[in-house]
Amino acid sequence: MSNERGDQEPAAATGSDASDWLDESIAFLAADLDVGLGAYGWLQASAEEQQQGIDSMVAETPPPPVITLPQSSLGPVSTSVASSPAASPREFGQPRKRKSPQHSSQRCPVGGGGGGRGSPELDRGGTSCSRKPSKKGSAKAGAASLGRDARWAEQLLNPCAVAIEAGNLPRAQHLLYVLGELASFSGKPNHRLAAHGLRALTQRLPHAVGLAAAATVKMPSCECPTPVFSGVDPRLFRASLIRFNEVSPWFAVPNALANATIAQAAAAMGAATEPRQIHVVDIGVSHGVQWPTLLEALTRVPRGSTAPSVRLTVGGPAAGPPVPFSSSPPGYDCSPQLLRYAKTINLDLAIVQAPCTDILHGTLTPGETLVVCLQFRLGHATADEQVAVLRNIRILNPELLVLAELDRGGRSDGSAASEFAARLEHLWMFLDSTAAAFKGRDADERRVMEAEAGTALAATARRGAAVDGGREAWRARLAAAGFEEAAFGGEAVETAKALLRKYDGGWELVPPSPSAGAAVGLRWKGQLVSFCSLWRPAQSSPEPIWRGA
Repeated sequence: MSNERGDQEPAAATGSDASDWLDESIAFLAADLDVGLGAYGWLQASAEEQQQGIDSMVAETPPPPVITLPQSSLGPVSTSVASSPAASPREFGQPRKRKSPQHSSQRCPVGGGGGGRGSPELDRGGTSCSRKPSKKGSAKAGAASLGRDARWAEQLLNPCAVAIEAGNLPRAQHLLYVLGELASFSGKPNHRLAAHGLRALTQRLPHAVGLAAAATVKMPSCECPTPVFSGVDPRLFRASLIRFNEVSPWFAVPNALANATIAQAAAAMGAATEPRQIHVVDIGVSHGVQWPTLLEALTRVPRGSTAPSVRLTVGGPAAGPPVPFSSSPPGYDCSPQLLRYAKTINLDLAIVQAPCTDILHGTLTPGETLVVCLQFRLGHATADEQVAVLRNIRILNPELLVLAELDRGGRSDGSAASEFAARLEHLWMFLDSTAAAFKGRDADERRVMEAEAGTALAATARRGAAVDGGREAWRARLAAAGFEEAAFGGEAVETAKALLRKYDGGWELVPPSPSAGAAVGLRWKGQLVSFCSLWRPAQSSPEPIWRGA
């Protein structure tokens, strides 16, 4: 755990500068315009570029409301840091204009060939740029027009996985050859899915049949030309995260639900007592992109009141098992930018780095309001790993726990082949929705996100099958860990609904209901993708370790 505080104070930005910048950001949001991200340089870029990146994150996500008080058809495969000095007034300029396609592609090249975000090159099978995004009610039509019969990659990959697990090498060899002819990390989502699946199966083969038998199988070449998160350039890494949240709700909607809930909790407690310190433990995959909107929301307090101070504890890679989107490239650190932004909006922010959940108890202080955000870090974990993380969180005795995970209920029977099929189905939804989000453009940011998403299949080869990931199973695990489910406030749900309207019409929010429970779900073309749920320590659970209150 690292803990440091900035003391130097350069020329501070005037209050009017910050106010003008914030007004412009909110007005920009209301106009629902697209912010050109251009080049990002959190590590080496100028201070102006750094601040503009934060502007984009705030402008693209609606803030929380102001509060004054199935399987394939072919077979049975089933460091504490206080707020840094204020930024220079020149950091609060107009929203940056979109840069030329040539500038974007040259700034952040990715192995495997061109096509920056602004490039006219289209994904041959993606959504055409000339087609307007589908509106409400198009989800059913989209699902009908692209049903399982059109998802040919799964119809090849799943039988190949079954053949590999059964040791049927002639069958596996035939399917691997066909997949090698069709797989491509560019083009239609089916071709991309075939490429990621083929890569995972080639890794799985020696584990399933042995090295000697695997050596008799001719394996097609299937190396992904784009590096995963841990190997990508830090500037492109950050640009990819921000751009993906602009165009896809995959992470943005769960983040918005968590932020709105935290803001409501802070407002409710501030109305009854003096403002308390808000302590947020981030065990997620946002890598800092989630928090500027929350910080801005926490400053909107009734006249005469004081905004709460905020401590953000960021769980490192060891805070949970290795899962897709959890890693970051060496040298990446979002803390300086978050601290600079907090200074410009007059919010007291401190950031702590916690390598693992075992030491989180040492980051707590008396009288604070503790909220843990556990997002997309346990879905691919084993049962023992899940129990260990939940136990460590329960020991903290947080006021609230926000859990967001992929909804994989009923898709796996525990075998390696069915686990592969379940993960393959979720990867299909990711690739299909991402193709629609980028309107067919084979952008650098798209390739980075897809390469990282594809590691979910590779995890099957290394770790074997995980436990069931449906929301009912998660309810049982949270209850066993000493938590009870709570309901999101109406304002939080409305915030998520408002945010979802800016994305492709194939997305649908599933609000809480008596049949579905208190969780909020997210669907793509009628298929469940993920859910977000809210939890509190159960009253009848054993007394946790003292928190220092």
